[in-house]
Amino acid sequence: MKLTMRDSLALGAICLSALMFGLEISSVPVILPTLEHVLQADFKDMQWIMNAYTIACTTVLMATGTLADRYGRRLVFAITVGAFGLTSLMCGLAPNTTVLIISRFLQGMAGGAMFICSIAILSHQFQDAKARSSAFAIWGVISGIGLGFGPLIGGLIVSLSTWQWVFLVHAPLAVLCLVLTYGSVSESRDPQARKLDIAGIVILSASVFGLTYYITGGADLGFLSPAALAIAAATIAGLIAFVAAERRHPHPMFDFSVFAVRDFSGAIIGCIGMNFSYWPLMIYLPIYFTVGLGYDSATTGLALLAYTVPFLVMSPVAQYLLLRSSARTIIPLGLFTIGLGFIVMWFGSTLGQAAGATVLAGALVSGIGLGLTTTPATNMTTGAVPASRAGMASGIDASARLIALAVNIAVMGLVLVEGILHTLRQALPEATDAAQLRGLAERIAAGGAATPHALSGQTTLEVPAAVAHAALVDGFGWTLLYGGVGVWVLAALSFVIFGPARTVSGEPRPKTESQVI
Repeated sequence: MKLTMRDSLALGAICLSALMFGLEISSVPVILPTLEHVLQADFKDMQWIMNAYTIACTTVLMATGTLADRYGRRLVFAITVGAFGLTSLMCGLAPNTTVLIISRFLQGMAGGAMFICSIAILSHQFQDAKARSSAFAIWGVISGIGLGFGPLIGGLIVSLSTWQWVFLVHAPLAVLCLVLTYGSVSESRDPQARKLDIAGIVILSASVFGLTYYITGGADLGFLSPAALAIAAATIAGLIAFVAAERRHPHPMFDFSVFAVRDFSGAIIGCIGMNFSYWPLMIYLPIYFTVGLGYDSATTGLALLAYTVPFLVMSPVAQYLLLRSSARTIIPLGLFTIGLGFIVMWFGSTLGQAAGATVLAGALVSGIGLGLTTTPATNMTTGAVPASRAGMASGIDASARLIALAVNIAVMGLVLVEGILHTLRQALPEATDAAQLRGLAERIAAGGAATPHALSGQTTLEVPAAVAHAALVDGFGWTLLYGGVGVWVLAALSFVIFGPARTVSGEPRPKTESQVI
């Protein structure tokens, strides 16, 4: 079905918003080594520059849909696009890391809201089933381009200009998106829009923040110190309170009864698995390429294409396989392939001169695994439940991905620092000050392994660049093993949860019917 000019412009506005949202996830990691030098950002700053965005996205996912239904989807979308452009300006003009982290949180709130509104507008703007299918397909491709080519675009921007333009470029794009929106998108509301689940939103957001803060700052506080234990206890209490609040709410943002559906639960494990391993490594892989392998910003961006582009290519292949097999086969296979790529990268990191080619080969394999997993997992989370609950299921899907991403950015950072510390303790047995040694490990993890380091204190300990480099490589080995083995465990769990296809009179059951635990 041929789209009208108005619908084509509306699709252009929505796709432009998806492009901006994806770019801000995948282009920023490339500039983290630059920020370490320019803004004097430490390792925790770099983690929070990314995590502020993902946690903020989680806080607005469910609320935005309700607000858009009540006050108008075009109106709320336009507000969020404008807010995304404004907060991008704030990020680009940030004079220090504190302002940048705060700006990133605000940008994440705007971006997450913009993303959810775009899905609602697409569903309403394109009433014809064929047109809607084509619109979502185009939207998916553009979203994938933003995620897949973000590292290259970020690297090129840094090479040709300054890091600020990685953020500033979104301001004019947001203006263009607003012009297209008001010239083409039809307004729509839901007169029976439900009330906000404020308690669920606040408790879940606070719990995710608490867990992330405990992992990120626990080493400095002491994981068993009273302050750290208090944070952990508050986080656990928050999660329990969240479950209780959702069970009592008449229209919960998380309806836990859907987890009784095997196909839904198995697919959610697939969503978690992708964000357990593949996407959090995106934050740290540019540091390895830049410092571990000595690539410049542009080369790092090109190298990351081996990691991101395969999932774009594999999405049609995954859809083809899904039609001829089932999600209960494809999703665990995809997760296993991601893990295989991590193990290949880990092996490559130990090879010295041959590391670059082997690591890139492993990155390619992981990208193929992501491509195999993404489409089946997304289709199954909404397809395994009744159509009336698809919106809620989609919200759980998005929340599970972002929560897993935020938590594992922190966990991978912790594993990276601990791996670096292990090597430093062996290479520097005379360094007895644990706090200073950890500070050195965090500096190396942030990308400072290219220059000699010094530990200050009662004595000054010179750390050769070769030792710092070896420690960084070893730390990445630990991180890759964690990601690879962890996603293999999730692949096995997904396979078990899906279970075998039921049979009736010896015949396999229809693939569209969901198994229930």
